[in-house]
Amino acid sequence: MQENLVIVESPAKAKTIEKFLGKEFLVKSSFGHIRDLAKKDLGIEIDNDFKPHYEISEDKTAVVSELNKLSKKVKTVWLASDEDREGEAIAWHLYQTLGLKPDQTKRIVFHEITKNAILNAVDNPRSINMDLVNAQQARRILDRLVGFELSPVLWKKVKPSLSAGRVQSVAVRLIVEREKEIINFNTTDFFRITADFSNSAGTHFSAELNKKIKDLAKSRNLLELCSDSSFTIRKVEKKPSKRTPAAPFTTSTLQQEASRKSGMSVGQTMAVAQRLYESGLITYMRTDSQNLSEEAVKAISSEVRNNFGEKYLEPRKYKTKIKGAQEAHEAIRPSYIDRHTIEGSSQEKRLYELIWKRTVASQMATAEIDRTVAEIEIEKTKDYHFTASGEVIRFDGFLRLYKESTDDDNNADESAKALPPLTEGEKVALNIMKAMERFTSPPARYSEASLVKNLEELGIGRPSTYAPTISTVISRGYVIKESREGKIREYIQLQLKSGNITEKTLSENYGSEKNKLFPTDIGILVTDYLEEQFPDILDYNFTAKVEKEFDEIADGELEWTKMLNEFYRSFHPTVESAIENSAHTNSTRELGNDKDSGLPVYAKIGRYGPYIQLGENEDISCQKPKYAQLAPGQLIATITIEEALGLFRLPRNIGEYEDKDIVIGTGRFGPYVRHDGKFVSLKKEDNPYTIVLERAVELIEEKRKKERERVIRIFENDPETQVLNGRWGPYISCKGENYKIPKIVEAKELGYEDCMKLIEEQKNSPKKTVAKRGAKKTRTTTKAKK
Repeated sequence: MQENLVIVESPAKAKTIEKFLGKEFLVKSSFGHIRDLAKKDLGIEIDNDFKPHYEISEDKTAVVSELNKLSKKVKTVWLASDEDREGEAIAWHLYQTLGLKPDQTKRIVFHEITKNAILNAVDNPRSINMDLVNAQQARRILDRLVGFELSPVLWKKVKPSLSAGRVQSVAVRLIVEREKEIINFNTTDFFRITADFSNSAGTHFSAELNKKIKDLAKSRNLLELCSDSSFTIRKVEKKPSKRTPAAPFTTSTLQQEASRKSGMSVGQTMAVAQRLYESGLITYMRTDSQNLSEEAVKAISSEVRNNFGEKYLEPRKYKTKIKGAQEAHEAIRPSYIDRHTIEGSSQEKRLYELIWKRTVASQMATAEIDRTVAEIEIEKTKDYHFTASGEVIRFDGFLRLYKESTDDDNNADESAKALPPLTEGEKVALNIMKAMERFTSPPARYSEASLVKNLEELGIGRPSTYAPTISTVISRGYVIKESREGKIREYIQLQLKSGNITEKTLSENYGSEKNKLFPTDIGILVTDYLEEQFPDILDYNFTAKVEKEFDEIADGELEWTKMLNEFYRSFHPTVESAIENSAHTNSTRELGNDKDSGLPVYAKIGRYGPYIQLGENEDISCQKPKYAQLAPGQLIATITIEEALGLFRLPRNIGEYEDKDIVIGTGRFGPYVRHDGKFVSLKKEDNPYTIVLERAVELIEEKRKKERERVIRIFENDPETQVLNGRWGPYISCKGENYKIPKIVEAKELGYEDCMKLIEEQKNSPKKTVAKRGAKKTRTTTKAKK
């Protein structure tokens, strides 16, 4: 039996570490946190210095039992959870729950899972850092207090089954405020005038008028003026500039760049990064440090010399500028700099390549660029001139390997294009000039990455909280993440060519959005209520101040119970005041009256979400009100009466199939096709107001095909027992319960006796493989929680 038990958080991490330790070490996983605050009641003794009551999580009972037995048989237990607050708390909970003793317990930490790092950690153990543990406890307890006390207020004053969270509610506020900015934005039009010129050598280049013109008449006047004007290069200015590489990745910048370059969500990025870390391929992926170790810089320098040459090498140090940066790690980098590629999934390969390039580029030479700006004089007017600009890269430096993306990459101008040689006083020829109607744009909605960037700049949340924060606000229904098609609009274009001016009306698609975060009606309603009743909780500076206090606890500069006491002393009275004094809020909005019936039209939020009501509830002399659900993308705050009345076009009969009507309607679960008493849900891309008969028939037949393929075997002697095809493969259905079919068994060859035998075996099995239809499945395996 081994003398040493090493406990880590995840099986993947355990598997990697086992390779570096000898046979005398047994490595096991705790599968994340093994206990949490008790679910019953609050789980905290407020009057006893906020003493927490912890309980072992239901899905960790077997894990704890195994670790407890093993810990009693070994000489030393090594707690090797991650080197941050959550990791320190996991180590402490293991120490407490397993009843470990100081003389038999060693805490080890490492920033990368490499042989040197692991062996170095074993040679330099330490004790559990209670400051880090208390910082984690303070965060967990404060978040429980906020959620436990705020949620019932929302149930009473807004809508049942709602919930609130400290960081999550602030994140929703950012998204709601941005939506309100967009709603209140007034678009104005203007004309952008561009021209294509040729120099004396006949080389074309483009330029833009130095001012935007507000109306069509003035734009036409300028083009007429230019139609018989000459153009001269008035000034040429060359400015040498330098561009330095971006710092190595932190959690936030990795999430942003992975989103821009690969379209990965914040959650996907963290999941892939965690797999890379646990496989020993990259350093720890939750960090806000931009620092690289001396050993890493040496390895990167060698890599740059070998691959690009000495002139491309420029070692440099980076210092984190984000306020409240807490983690004492390195930046995210490859564990082995000389490893350019890895084996794995396409996402793992892409993310690793991104991290490798960013890391190596950070130590490469500054790029040297010549930027040229030329002013072009219009002979007939001194009020305007054209400006042409371009760049020439004299030395590419780090750009040879990597260029950082930005959120505005898709709208980048052409200033990076090189200009031909131009000299002052040189006459240039006009080839074509265009005045194109353009429109001002509202602020962009947040993507996951840009939301993380803003939260980080405000000092809200920490590397470990960004992904779960976004996941939570989406799962709670306060925010939706989706892509939306743009709209068509017309615009005017004037063109001057060969002395002739032509005018065209063209059309363009605008406003399309991909994977953006939109607030829902209930998200807006809850945010408005919380802002009014709990301004501190939704205040950005207040939330950042709380994060700073957690940092002070972690640094041993603040007593954690004192911090909680000061917070709760002001928070709890506000909760009581809101319950007693605030009115019940709702988002009912009267839109006007229907011209045909004269009945009032309202937009409301109900049990199943936002809807439109035509008519009054109270007036018993009138017919019952009609109801219609809002369509995707519509909000109570912005829907017009015309759009609302349009929703009552459902249900609509679109024709017949097999001599039976096909009706399009909408219900609790969204729009559907009804035919012969059966319902088929419309797909996301199907519009219930425009869907045609052919598409509806296609959906009906598609569902019929699935139903035919679903039934594998039916037994005449027992119709309640069937062999069916499900989402996860074939299974046996018997009297409302489902039973697994082993992979080695051919489902279509199962007889009735075979089914009964499998059912009996599983009923008597200690592993509960039987699940009632429709019931939530019990997981038989447990994954590490981060």
